[in-house]
Order: sequence, then structure tokens, then C-alpha cells
Amino acid sequence: MNFQLDVQSMRGTLGRNTVALAAVALAALAWPACLLHPGRHTDVATSITPGEQPDKILYQKALAEVDRGRYDVGRLTLQVLINTYPDSELLAKAKLLTADSYFRQGGISGLTQAELEYKDFITFFPTAPEAPDAEYRAGMCFFRLMGKPDRDLTEARSAQAEFKTFLEKYPDNSLVPTVKGRLREVDEVLAQGDFETAALYYKRGVNRAAASRFQEIADAYPDFSQADAALWYLGQSLERQRKGGEAATAYARLLTDYPLSPDVKEAKGRLSAMHKPIPRPTKATLARARADREVARRIHHTLLADFFSEFSGAPDLSATRHGPVHLGPYPASGAEQAKAQPPSAVGTITAQPMPDSSTEAGAAASPAGSTAAPPPGSNAAQPPAGAGEAAATTPKEAGGTSGAALGASPAAAAAKSAKDPDPDDSPAPKKKGKFHFLKKLFPF
Repeated sequence: MNFQLDVQSMRGTLGRNTVALAAVALAALAWPACLLHPGRHTDVATSITPGEQPDKILYQKALAEVDRGRYDVGRLTLQVLINTYPDSELLAKAKLLTADSYFRQGGISGLTQAELEYKDFITFFPTAPEAPDAEYRAGMCFFRLMGKPDRDLTEARSAQAEFKTFLEKYPDNSLVPTVKGRLREVDEVLAQGDFETAALYYKRGVNRAAASRFQEIADAYPDFSQADAALWYLGQSLERQRKGGEAATAYARLLTDYPLSPDVKEAKGRLSAMHKPIPRPTKATLARARADREVARRIHHTLLADFFSEFSGAPDLSATRHGPVHLGPYPASGAEQAKAQPPSAVGTITAQPMPDSSTEAGAAASPAGSTAAPPPGSNAAQPPAGAGEAAATTPKEAGGTSGAALGASPAAAAAKSAKDPDPDDSPAPKKKGKFHFLKKLFPF
């Protein structure tokens, strides 16, 4: 009996030990995970030492919330800091962290608000050390919203403007190489959009519009991946308009700037047919063309990547070349040039001042009781309402004098003589009867 009790007690002890060992094993397995993520379950208050300033405590709390992805809570904490401590030394960092929270959040609304916050930071803190970063990220907001070349290019143009502003304001900053690379990618998208529009004009035979677009691409985006094709189609469009000299210039530029282009052979043939000299590229241009060709060979497009790129809203930037960045003003497009031209003066009435001497002489020459001459610049050939009735008096009422002589001023007479050089050939004015006023009421 005692032996059975001892066995049962041993079994209970072994069971309890097994459970304890299992718990220890689970704790040992979970311990490395805690070591890999030490800050996941830590409280922010434990990282704050006693005696710190309250604005610093608020900033650290907001930073921890933003790092955890709780952007709304972090922005509320930063707003409390800004409103409560407007003279804090962390005010600039709080504004920048607010903009960064929107930038990390992403999306159309987040990036749009982030760009506004970055602009506010640059306005209020233009000399802060973080101002270049804010300018760069403002451009990156538009860059991340940029679509394909066949869509709206407003974000691409805004990104281009922001990156150019950065390069002009901070030419010695460490972010300059990165900004130049982004600017090249934006120019690639803008040039591709213009190239597709020009190609559509070319296919439909609108040669003048196509030539204008291809010329803009060749001048504004010389590092475009299809700039050589733009020059070739420019020459073709000009030849269709019978502008052989300008077409030869485009072909010659194609040979000198892009000597390894697949259109070089045909361009040489066109220059030979037009009896124009064939230029040769420089060694530096040839070396650069070879480098661009090597970069293009490294680009490998898989079938799966091309399939998914068709359904993606992001543009393909793999063909971007690594040439110099164009920072000057881009040439105006055809529509902008048309808006800049002054309006035509055909069909307009221009008021010209008349000297007082001519006015007095005209008044002296006109007889007493005659109507006044029309003001300069008015249409003298069309008298005002009621003037025809006053001037068309019968010879009996005028005392033997014609109504045209009584009612006409010197300016009107000069205009009439200029219009009718031979008054003898003009028909005599038709006389009106006693009941001529009834014709106005019953015009039949």
C-alpha cells in the first residue's frame, strides 16, 4: 500500500516538473524574439529621464508615435507642442516632423498635405539646416504622384520646378547628385509625353505641328532616350513642308550628337541626296554615345515585368540617360508662343489724337447750324441715328442747297471723297416723299 502511494506521488512530481520544463522552454524560445524587437513593447515614459523639459517630452512622444505608424496621434502631440510652447527650440523640428508624417503616410491626400507642410517650413525657417531636405522632399511629393507620360503631366512639371529650385538654391549640398538624378527621370517622362504627341501629329500628316513638337524635344531634352528619333522625324516633317535647308540642319545635328543612333545611315543618305556635307562627331561625343549604349544594354526587361508595368500607374524610368542636367529656361511651346504674340490690328478701330488747330479749322469751315463733326476714331461713314433725316431735306426746305452739303462735315466729306473718287458717277440721292415716315412703320 505504501509502495503504491509512493509511485503515485512520484508520477505527480514528474508531471509538475514536465510542465515547468515546458514553460521554461517556451520562455527560452520567446526570449530571442523579444531581443530582436526591444522597442516594440517599451513605454515612451521609460526613455525619458526625470527633469527634462516638457516640450522635449512631447517631441519624443510624437516621434515614437510616428515611428510606430500612428501618424494621427503623433501629429496631435506635435500640435500641442507648437500651440503650447511657441518659443521652443524644437519648433522647427516639430514642423518638419509633421510634414514627414504626411510624407510617410503616402497616398494622394498625404503627399499633397506633405508638400504644403514642407513649403510652410521653408517659408518660416528658410535658414534652418533642414531647409534643403524640406525642398528636396517637396519635389519628391510631386515625383511620387507622377503618372505615365500619356497621362496628366502636371505633377511631373511641378517636380521639375522643385528640383530645379533646389539646384539653384543649394548648389553645394550633398543631395545635389540625387536631385540631378531625379530631375533626369522627370525630364524623361516629360519628353516621352511630348514625343508621343508629336508622333501622333506626324502619323496624321500635320507636319507643321509635328515639326514644332520635335524641335522642342531636341532643344529642351537633349538627354532624352529618343532624342535621335526626334531629330530624324523633325527632318522628315520639314522635308514634307519643302524646307530642305532646315531638314539638313536636323540631319547634321543627328550625326554629330548621336553618332550611334540607328537612324544615322538614313540621315547620311538624305544629306547626300540634298548634296549637303556630312559632318563627323567629336571623340568626346562618340565616347559618351558608347557609354550610353552600354548602359542601355544592361537594362533587361522580363515579360512578367512588362506585363505588370502595363497595369501600374508609375512611369518606366529605366531608359533614363546619365547626361548633364539642363537648368536654363526651356523653350516655349507652340501654344505658349501663340499666346505671347500681340493681337493682330486687322479689323480694329484705333483712336488717334487730333490737334486743336485742326479742330478749330474744321469748326470754322463748317457753316452755321450744321451738325458737328464726329470725334476722331469714330466711323464717319455711318452717321448716328436721326442724322439721315436731318440731312435729307428737300431743296425747297434748304433754300436750293442739297441736304448732303448741309449735313456733311469736312471730315465726312473727305471720307466720302476717299470712298467715291468720282462723285459724278455716283447716283443722286433718292428724294423722300411727304409720307416717307410711314415706310418705317410698314416696310413693304
